[in-house]
Amino acid sequence: MDEERETLQRIVSTLVNKNDEIHNFIDMLNHTISNVQVNSSNAISELDEEFDGLYSVLHEMKGSMANTIQQEEARKIQALQDQLSQCSRALESSEELLELAVQSLDIKNPVELLEASRQIKDSVTVASAFRLSLKPKVSDSMTHMMVDFALEKRMLQAVKFLPVPKAPEIDVAACLVADNCITISWRMPEEDSRIDHFVLEYRKTNFDGLPRLKGEQRWELVDYIKATQYTLSGLRFDTKYMNLRVQACNKAVAGEYSDPVTLETKAFVFSLDSTSSHLNLKVEDTYVEWDPTGGKGQEKIKGKENKNSNTASPKRSTNSPRALSRGSRDRFAGESYTVLGDTAVESGQHYWEVRAQKDCKSYSVGVTYRNPGKFDQLGKTNSSWCIHINNWLQTTFSAKHNNKAKTLDIPVPDRIGVYCDFDGGQLSFYNASSKALLHTFRTKFTQPLLPGFMIWCGGLTVTTGLQVPSAVKTLQKSENGLGGSTSSLNNVA
Repeated sequence: MDEERETLQRIVSTLVNKNDEIHNFIDMLNHTISNVQVNSSNAISELDEEFDGLYSVLHEMKGSMANTIQQEEARKIQALQDQLSQCSRALESSEELLELAVQSLDIKNPVELLEASRQIKDSVTVASAFRLSLKPKVSDSMTHMMVDFALEKRMLQAVKFLPVPKAPEIDVAACLVADNCITISWRMPEEDSRIDHFVLEYRKTNFDGLPRLKGEQRWELVDYIKATQYTLSGLRFDTKYMNLRVQACNKAVAGEYSDPVTLETKAFVFSLDSTSSHLNLKVEDTYVEWDPTGGKGQEKIKGKENKNSNTASPKRSTNSPRALSRGSRDRFAGESYTVLGDTAVESGQHYWEVRAQKDCKSYSVGVTYRNPGKFDQLGKTNSSWCIHINNWLQTTFSAKHNNKAKTLDIPVPDRIGVYCDFDGGQLSFYNASSKALLHTFRTKFTQPLLPGFMIWCGGLTVTTGLQVPSAVKTLQKSENGLGGSTSSLNNVA
């Protein structure tokens, strides 16, 4: 009976998953139908705009060319009218001279006839009629103003929809996820010299496989990528996966997106557990600040300087309203100003970083087994490991475990990186900027570990969702290859 029930439960689970996939696919199909309708309407609108633009250009060209023809007409007519006026004046003068010559033929006196003949001859010599060109200065032809759109007509008749670039193909084997960066590579299925650039879209998700429509983050876009590879850097991997897709664009149109790929973005993500904190700590997700009022005074602005940093270390008031709101769970008290992470390290290699305010007087960064005593301080028990910075009066920097301290004769970095190899029994601290090793604890972890933080007079910001940096991996390999050094603070738990 139990075996049949287990088999049936597996079948039910399989059907539920399949139904979920079908629902997701139906949502995708409906979304695609809606997009087809919207995009079709947009394409018609753009087509109208293009033809309206063409009509506008042709109309403008027609007006400009007609104006040129009219100007040429006016120029020719003016030239011909000028020539006509000259001819009219010459003809009038010639007719007057002709009439005088005819009258002179009737003169009987030889002397008078000779004088008249001489005057007429001189007048004829200078007469404008004999200097006129009897050929029109301009032609009446306007054929040079004609246009032939035969070629353009053939070109317009040959106009088709622009060739759409094919969808790129993402080379999953060439994609790389490391150092909170994603390098994605792709190729075109065939060479296309008209490709101008590529567009990359990505979004975070907690679902493996194809992208979903509902309950997902929006796509982030990177435009105008000229190469067939791109690196997204400075990411925070606070989800399990990343969806990515690429499209090719020419000068006028974008092609279809590539088949999306889903890359795993594995990293250690946790928040500070406000329910585990000391009453004199104010906790907000990944930020903790020492609060001398124990939560009873005015609210302080996150990240601001603690104006009462010289106040003596306050004790916990077990009768405060905040203490009562926490119920019966055991909390940190006394001078154990501690807050823990809300996610345990139980296996694997993990990394996170911590930045302290510049005016922070004292803080510790490390790990501890679950359920430390309420008066326990990091590094003062055999179940916690940390590095401690004390800026009170003078700066001291030390590694602590089992109530023993080892002074670290190195500058205190602005950011501290914490590397925890649970299976390898190693806890290392780094300068997060330079990746220089600060200190390493070696032991055998026998229980799950919680990130732990102590703070007095100041604040700490924790950055999670980080992968183990490649530089740290390289240093770890080198250190492990050399056998490493065993600190006197280390022990086998």
